[in-house]
Amino acid sequence: MSELGAAEEMQLLAAVDRWIERDVRPIVREYDHSDRYPTELVEQMKELGLFGATIGEEYGGLGLPATTYAEIVIRIASVWMSITGIFNSHLMLALAIERFGTPEQKSRWLPKLASGEIRGGIALTEPSGGTDLQAIRTAARREGDDYIIDGSKIWITNAVEGSCFALLVKTDPAAEPRHKGMSLFIAPKKEGMRAGKPLEKLGYKSIDSAELTFTGYRIPADHLIGGVEGQGFYQATGGLELGRINVAARGVGIAEGALRLATQYSQSRRTFGKPICEHQAIQLKLAEMVTRARAARLLTLDAARAFDRGGRCDMEAGMAKYFASEAALENSIEAMRIHGAYGYSKEYDVERLYRDAPLTCIGEGTNEIQRIVISRQWIKRNPP
Repeated sequence: MSELGAAEEMQLLAAVDRWIERDVRPIVREYDHSDRYPTELVEQMKELGLFGATIGEEYGGLGLPATTYAEIVIRIASVWMSITGIFNSHLMLALAIERFGTPEQKSRWLPKLASGEIRGGIALTEPSGGTDLQAIRTAARREGDDYIIDGSKIWITNAVEGSCFALLVKTDPAAEPRHKGMSLFIAPKKEGMRAGKPLEKLGYKSIDSAELTFTGYRIPADHLIGGVEGQGFYQATGGLELGRINVAARGVGIAEGALRLATQYSQSRRTFGKPICEHQAIQLKLAEMVTRARAARLLTLDAARAFDRGGRCDMEAGMAKYFASEAALENSIEAMRIHGAYGYSKEYDVERLYRDAPLTCIGEGTNEIQRIVISRQWIKRNPP
């Protein structure tokens, strides 16, 4: 990924800020409450280049480093987390192709992904598997020059509105260890692939999380990413590093957004003759909130820098995702408490942050899994 100059980065972030204030903030409450898909914003995100944010410039993308990408996600998520998922899952598909695809796959798919002509996501999790990717049952069998795929995936972002997915399947169900029997395919939506209706969720509204079902789904063998079977587990988990940095950035955005709302409210709300921000109980809450938000931001940017350096960064990404998501959850709860009864009202934005925050503790691997990843990598990096 290329490095932006300071002036270029400032211009890009300023453009994102203007878009947020002009087009996102005015509609977020209406769209969130009605669970309405933001078609207009998707078109605007295409114009901003967000669907090509981390895709190389040689393929028509912006080629942004992960640090700049994380900053964009933070800013958007502080106002509306949901729409960051529309381009994050898409970019994980693109990353799998760009990192592991054949030259022909890169030249064929990446320009259309960068422009947003093709939009998609990554189809990993299954109803019976969840975080345990090696337990997937969706299987592909070779038939001449094609593969035939049967199975189902659940909680797939962009399942309804998207048109192409990185699909993780078993090509050798008998392989031991299990991950050696897994392969990743570029799977465009067509006959044999069916999207269910969007799942109803506590938060993360206005984005189509749904089930994908594959029945006799036939694709050419040249859709196998990298052209070699058995590499899918590593290809998929490599993309999860960027996904976890994205979720961490969402957590930072929510933590900072909740802090901003709580601060503004505490300065305007008066009790006992003075603004509540002058009461010690509120000051203690604000101090904890600002510290959590700051620490989450620093951990996330540290993970993004590690990603930009290349090599494995699962420990850094895991730490950022774990801490920032918990910071989002804690700050959203504290912001609601500072708002009192008004925090429980749909007329205030803090209730949306409260509903959105828990997803960050679950998505891209639960926080329980993150702690195991962090511990194992720490031990591995510090042998006796």
